[in-house]
Amino acid sequence: MNTHFKILLRPVLTEKMTILQERSNKYAFIVPKGCNKHMIKNAVESKFGVKVIKVSTINQSGKQKQMTVKSGGRTIRTSGSRPSFKKAIVTLHRDDIIDFVGGEG
Repeated sequence: MNTHFKILLRPVLTEKMTILQERSNKYAFIVPKGCNKHMIKNAVESKFGVKVIKVSTINQSGKQKQMTVKSGGRTIRTSGSRPSFKKAIVTLHRDDIIDFVGGEG
């Protein structure tokens, strides 16, 4: 069974990561909290067929949020947080590339 589909949940496609992809050949993925760097490296290499040089991980805590709800003439303030997640930044060999959108290149 292919476990790399369970390890690499989704790529991070932001403006900052696009700049890092072009300049430093770095790609970011959201991964489960229980994954280590060796598991992430093996998953990227087997799924995309590339050579991984380095893996960095970041445990990102969820932001605290407050919400005001008006119900039946009353105002209720509640607080909560967004979910925490783990992000992996993978540096590839300079000759390798991952194409997420399937364009020319």
